[in-house]
Amino acid sequence: MDLLRIEGGPPLNGTVRASGAKNATLPIMTAALLIDEPLFIENVPHLEDVTTTNVLLAHMGVSVTVGDYMVIEADASTMTSCRAPYDLVKTMRASILVLGPLLAKRGEAEVSLPGGCAIGARPVDIHLRGLEAMGAEIRVESGYVKAKCSRLKGARIPMDTVTVTGTENLMMAATLADGVTVLENAAREPEVVDLANCLIAMGADIEGAGTSTITIRGKQKLHGATHRVVPDRIETGTFLVAGVASRGKVTVTHTDPLLIDTVLVKLADAGAEVTQGEDWVTVDMHGKRPKPVDVRTSPHPGFPTDMQAQFCVLNAVADGVGMVTETVFENRFMHVSELERMGAKIRQEGHTVRVTGVEKLTGAPVMATDLRASASLVIAGLIADGTTEVRRIYHIDRGYECIEEKMAQLGGMIQRVPDRAPVTAKGVPV
Repeated sequence: MDLLRIEGGPPLNGTVRASGAKNATLPIMTAALLIDEPLFIENVPHLEDVTTTNVLLAHMGVSVTVGDYMVIEADASTMTSCRAPYDLVKTMRASILVLGPLLAKRGEAEVSLPGGCAIGARPVDIHLRGLEAMGAEIRVESGYVKAKCSRLKGARIPMDTVTVTGTENLMMAATLADGVTVLENAAREPEVVDLANCLIAMGADIEGAGTSTITIRGKQKLHGATHRVVPDRIETGTFLVAGVASRGKVTVTHTDPLLIDTVLVKLADAGAEVTQGEDWVTVDMHGKRPKPVDVRTSPHPGFPTDMQAQFCVLNAVADGVGMVTETVFENRFMHVSELERMGAKIRQEGHTVRVTGVEKLTGAPVMATDLRASASLVIAGLIADGTTEVRRIYHIDRGYECIEEKMAQLGGMIQRVPDRAPVTAKGVPV
């Protein structure tokens, strides 16, 4: 097991390239199950969750080839199984996304209830009710969803809660259904739009992606296509927050500023000079300490819950008091106690934390509790005095591509080392 050893240092400065979006890549990979021809996916990030999905698809008999520059070719014409076992899905909630495509294309599916980060309840009830409304017969037995159908039927599906994976699962299922499906209260995230664009390239008839009402007119058959995944807006935001919190200047390239407009507004409120082009963003603090900002998470187009932990760190070193309110997940402040170990002054009051900024954090051994909390601890270590060791970094490898290498490009003193490796008196690996 590895850990990240970080020496707090000077402000971060430099340029880093954004990877493709994890949360767009995973559903697009499962969309390959809808066709009997190859689906080529470009700009795929090299992440544990992507590897897990590759293994899951291969287990079902899909031919998966990873080419140069992270281009994936997935061909489901060789499929032999419609079962997604627990051992392959226990670490990743996105694995439930095979359910809709399997039912729509093969008429059956046996999918283990998924695992993932322990950040709160993300039930699959909406997925199952939607598929039942489309005519599927579904049972949940021994931790597995067992479903079958002849051909799914178009239906009006009002979702009582906004769910990204629920929207994606039902949208994929509806592409091969008999008739028209209308998803109401649909998720509007850019990753949902990216999946819709991929499905349209495969021949699907979809309108309204990016709005709260998505209309899908089912087709008898879809076909192969090539699709390029959108840039990762959360990775982009994470590097920009690191630049602001460290009082530095950071540029992220190969990204899309329009995907993170709410984040850029808050970074400007924190005192950053924000400049941007078509595919790049720069934040420059000119050496100044950030101002505190109040954020309240909500589904897109609101402030993203996946950026909440990073802004807790920014507020932890800001000149004043900032309030961070979480409305999407009920258990997403587990990073608070770890930041307190580093000297942050944070008080949690229900779904809100009050953060009183300090001049400097102090390095300490900390433990990652989920994917985005991991990123917040890395930022905290980079701006703290002394040495910080971040353990359980398998969380961060699920969603950030080579984060230690990218932070090092910005001047961060960060290394991946074996856990419990012997060190010198200065904390440097022997």
